[in-house]
Amino acid sequence: MAIQIEVQTLTFRKEEFTVKQRFYLCEDTGERFTSTEIDELNLSLVYNAYRAKHHIPSPEEIKNTREKYGLSAVKMSEILGFGPNSYGLYERGEIPSLANSKLLKLASDPESFCQLVKDWEVDNAKTKAKLLEKVKLRIEEESKKDFFQSFVFGNFPMSQFTGYRKPSFERLIEMVVYFAHHVPSYKTKMNKLLFYADFVCFRDQGLSMSGTQYKAIPYGPVPNKFQTLFENLAETDVIDIFYTPLDKGGRKEQLRGRADRPFRSTLFSEAEITILETVAKKFKDTSPSEIVAISHKELAWLENEANRSFIPYEYALDLKAL
Repeated sequence: MAIQIEVQTLTFRKEEFTVKQRFYLCEDTGERFTSTEIDELNLSLVYNAYRAKHHIPSPEEIKNTREKYGLSAVKMSEILGFGPNSYGLYERGEIPSLANSKLLKLASDPESFCQLVKDWEVDNAKTKAKLLEKVKLRIEEESKKDFFQSFVFGNFPMSQFTGYRKPSFERLIEMVVYFAHHVPSYKTKMNKLLFYADFVCFRDQGLSMSGTQYKAIPYGPVPNKFQTLFENLAETDVIDIFYTPLDKGGRKEQLRGRADRPFRSTLFSEAEITILETVAKKFKDTSPSEIVAISHKELAWLENEANRSFIPYEYALDLKAL
C-alpha cells in the first residue's frame, strides 16, 4: 500500500486546523489504513499547529528550561504553582493550558523566573537562596547572548517555517560540522544537505532538526543568511573553507571539517543521527549541479521559488529525493 497525503481540517480544543495528513491506500480495494506511527505523526502536526498559534513552548523547550536551572520536575512544578506531576507531563508531550503556558514562557526568561523564585514559598531558605544565585548567573549569561546568533535567527517564533522547533543555533552548527566532515561540499551542495536533513526529520518525526528557515532561490532551497553563517563558522575555526579559483574569474568555496573540531553528537537523538547519515550517504557522490537539479524537482522549491519565499515545512511530506 502506498502512502497518500490529503489536506484535512481537524479540531483540537474547539479550534480548527488545516494540515496535511498521511494514510495508506489499498490500490485493490480503495480502503484507507493507518498505523500507530502514522497516527502519531498526523496528530503531532495538529498539536504543533496549536502550539505555534498560541506560542506554547515545545516539550524540548520546557525540559531545557528546567535543566538550565538544575531543578527537578517536582521542584519546578512547585515554583510555578502547578500540580505535583504537571511539569513532568508537559515535558513528555502533554499540551499545557494557555494559563500554564504563560507561566512556562515566563520561566524560560531568567529575569522573570527570578521573580517567580522570590515568590516561591519554601521552608528551606538556603535552597531558595542557592537557586536565586544560580538564576542570577543565568541572567548574566543571557545578557551576553551571541549577537551573531540573533542576527542569523532573529526572533522568529516557532512556526510552520521553523518546523515547529524553536530555532537552535547550536544544532545548525553541528549539522554543518557533520556534513563538513562526512561530505566536504561547496556551499551550494551544503545548503541542500542541510535542507534535506531538516525536512526529512520533520517528515519522519514531526519536528525539524534545527528550526532553521529555508528560502527558495534559483539554486534551490537555502538556509536563511547562509553566506554569513558559513563565513562566521570559518572565522571561529569551527570549519575550514578552501578556495578554488575559476577560469572565468571568481572562486569556489568548499567547506571541510577540522580535526580539532569534531561533531558533537550529544545534541541529537539516535534517530536524528541516522537521518544525517542517510542524507550524507544519499548525496555523497552527487555534484553541486546534480543536487541543485534534484532539489528543483521538489514541490518545496517549485511552489515557492517565484517569490523567493520561505518554505513551510509541510512540504516535507512531498519530498521525492528521500
